[in-house]
Amino acid sequence: MNLRSLSNFLLVCLMLLVVSCTEVPVFKEYQTYSRIGDQPEWAAKDWNDKDWDKRKPKITSGEVYWSRTRIDILKAPKSLHPYAIRPHIYGEYEVFWDGVMIGKNGNPGQEAVLGPDGEMLATFIIPSHLTQEGEHMLAIRSSLYYFPDHVGMRVDIANYDDLLTARLIETSYMHIFAGAFLIASIYFFFLFLGDKKEYTMLIFSISCFLFFILNLAEFITTYVPIHYAYHHIRLEIKGVLIFGISFLIPLYFSKEFPFPKRKIFLSIYAAILVIIFFIKHSYIDFTTRNMALSMWVFSFGIISFGIYKKRKGARLVMLTLFLSLLIHFIISFEVGIFIGFSIILLGMFYLLSLRIKEQRLAYETSLVQSTRLRLELLKKNIQPHFLMNTLTSLIDWIEESPKKGVLFIEALAKEFDLFNQIENKTLIPITQEIELCRRHLEIMEYRKEINYLWEEKGIDTNQKIPPGILLTLLENGITHNLPLEDNIIKFKLIYTVTNDYKSYMFLTFATRIKQETNPTKEGTGLKYIKARLTESYHKQWDFSSEAVDHGWKNIIKIYA
Repeated sequence: MNLRSLSNFLLVCLMLLVVSCTEVPVFKEYQTYSRIGDQPEWAAKDWNDKDWDKRKPKITSGEVYWSRTRIDILKAPKSLHPYAIRPHIYGEYEVFWDGVMIGKNGNPGQEAVLGPDGEMLATFIIPSHLTQEGEHMLAIRSSLYYFPDHVGMRVDIANYDDLLTARLIETSYMHIFAGAFLIASIYFFFLFLGDKKEYTMLIFSISCFLFFILNLAEFITTYVPIHYAYHHIRLEIKGVLIFGISFLIPLYFSKEFPFPKRKIFLSIYAAILVIIFFIKHSYIDFTTRNMALSMWVFSFGIISFGIYKKRKGARLVMLTLFLSLLIHFIISFEVGIFIGFSIILLGMFYLLSLRIKEQRLAYETSLVQSTRLRLELLKKNIQPHFLMNTLTSLIDWIEESPKKGVLFIEALAKEFDLFNQIENKTLIPITQEIELCRRHLEIMEYRKEINYLWEEKGIDTNQKIPPGILLTLLENGITHNLPLEDNIIKFKLIYTVTNDYKSYMFLTFATRIKQETNPTKEGTGLKYIKARLTESYHKQWDFSSEAVDHGWKNIIKIYA
């Protein structure tokens, strides 16, 4: 996946969405007056409603109530393009425009008898002769049987075709945009499965997936008719999703820009979110606004710390944070919260792209270093000094004991043959590495006339290991130690495995050369071992080397 291309695609979708959300209004809405009761004449345009209540009526048992709102049409519709109205109301209702009934959604006043009917979003055409410029009266006869504490209303008036298609266009943009985040979620989840220590990738993946589900929950009413009696399920889902996203975003930034006492800070933040979630829980707008605000404030604090510490990418992420805040002042909260979350997720996406780039460069560097050190190791085994000493020893053995001289030649040939087989491989069977060590000890016995012993314990023949790392430890043990009193140097390889890691302990039993306090300190051999381990296991390994009473101890741990 090209991360830059995906990022550009998301930005283009975001720009189109912002443009699609800016519309010029064709009406002006005034104060709404309400009254509990049911009289047909209340639909009349000229009815005197001065004694009606400006406050929302208190509904108790699904009784009928009326609301009247004066509306000014600012511009008359074009011919063959009538205006339409879309009320946003909890309940079942009938719509009257200038005293004329123009639509019905459900059975107001009969919900207890007839059961749920109608849907959340309904659109009604306003007769053309009633949409001239000037003052008009919108009267709505409603009942609210299932959620009597959710009385409220707002309306949209626009060209009928535009009113039908605008929501669909908006939904399509949002779904395309959310689909891109779904792809990103799946992509980074598989990246996490490849390296389960990269928790930032998992957090980002979950955040993208929650954003995708949140998008579906918000815009599902566009194409799925939902009665207001079941609307609370959708709102509960939205609340839980926003709660999750609001916690994961600061958690992600805390991973990217670590700071002191992070666990305490995040625990306090989680407690604040829980309090916000349950205070006025039935008012979803209040809950989502405050959770989003808390997320912004805490993220601002974390990113500010990252800027103070001069962390890479912190300034650009802070810019996305301010841009998400600016969006809320430009468009409605219902759409702005999605765009705001999207912009912040893009900032998180940018940080991940930086991390992936650094990992790729580190891996390429380790490959170059590994290749260079492999060549150094090869040169070390065929350098003139090694060959001259070996050939000199070989001449002596041929003169003194031709049979042992032949064995010496065979051992030398076998070692070079094994070395030639493994030097271009990333991992080889542990048995092949052990065989290489044994052949090398045979050669060194002929050269130095020292008895070298090899022991192994618990070896799993199915395991693989980077080539040459045990051989390097063996060479260090030969070079930097003297034999014991009985002219013996012993090497022992012990393999152990736990739930968390597998370990190779390489022990050298010999007399250490006192002048060398740390014979393996950042030498070519040690660099080769680290480069090989990084090439094969990235950061999931540990290597230690230290002097002990009996000689030297090396431990290689490879984590699961």
